[in-house]
Amino acid sequence: MVMVDPLSNAIAIIDNAERRRKKECIIAPASKLIGEVLRVMQKHGYIGEFEYIDDGYNGKFRVQLLGRINRCKAIRPRFSVRNDEILDFARRYLPSRDLGILILTTPKGVMTHREALASGIGGKLLAFVY
Repeated sequence: MVMVDPLSNAIAIIDNAERRRKKECIIAPASKLIGEVLRVMQKHGYIGEFEYIDDGYNGKFRVQLLGRINRCKAIRPRFSVRNDEILDFARRYLPSRDLGILILTTPKGVMTHREALASGIGGKLLAFVY
């Protein structure tokens, strides 16, 4: 069976492992986009260390879980948002104003909604984490 959206699959693996109280999970296949999303989640303290494992095929990520994720999910379809629309989507997907992050891909790379607001740029919504 063909995997349609590897990012959604990776985030679902993390969410399911967190709900089962696992200490680590393996995400396959690996991609640059998944690596950047993991970097943002690590920067904000939702996951611990992660490493790329070259298996000779597409690669994998081994992710250390900290138990700090209540919910994470990929946003489908990937809505294009302008800077002035970001807060509307934050109200839609996040439970509280200061709790959680939206992850966007922008012309300046993958970042959170707060960083995009500060930079004055929009992008495409990828996921939310809280």
